Amino acid sequence: MYQKYIKRLLDIVISFMALIILSPVLLIVAVLVRVKLGTPVIFHQERPGYHEKVFKLCKFRSMTNERGADGELLPDEVRLTKFGKMLRATSLDELPELWNILKGDMSLIGPRPLLVSYLPYYTDEERLRHSVRPGLTGLAQVRGRNLLDWDRRIATDVEYVRNLTFVMDVKIFCMTICKVLTHEDIEVNTNQVEGNFAEIRKAKQKKE
Repeated sequence: MYQKYIKRLLDIVISFMALIILSPVLLIVAVLVRVKLGTPVIFHQERPGYHEKVFKLCKFRSMTNERGADGELLPDEVRLTKFGKMLRATSLDELPELWNILKGDMSLIGPRPLLVSYLPYYTDEERLRHSVRPGLTGLAQVRGRNLLDWDRRIATDVEYVRNLTFVMDVKIFCMTICKVLTHEDIEVNTNQVEGNFAEIRKAKQKKE
């Protein structure tokens, strides 16, 4: 009952109210991003969602478009400015995802949407993470976020799907607020911590 009807209703009501209440914050951040990082202000990226249907994730951009002499974008750690790090550390860059939630692409709570390129490397068990809408936050995020290795993170996503309840969602929501306020388990330069899931799985398959 909760998963089928109530969860989606709560997503609509809460995301709609949050967009209205936080509209001044969204406007201020948008202006600062435009001034400090340039355009486009909103970063769009394709991610697999419910039943692996691809949607466009919305986030405030947190990196510049600086390019080297060869015309290629500079490494992420170079393009990630102090302002961009602040956006990530405070999770302000993720506020536009409230629009994804209102549209039905995402939920407030659920497995975080990862890259489309990762799809071929999931096991059948791991694909269960896509049997619910991806979330703004989730069980893996409150248990360690990017500091978890890939296997543990995805296993935690599957654990969430198998044990999804209203009480669990409330606990995750409250724990997320605490994590954001205390900046606990936050790594702004995720590439240095987690590595590329596809590359890790390719290497593992070669060994096997």
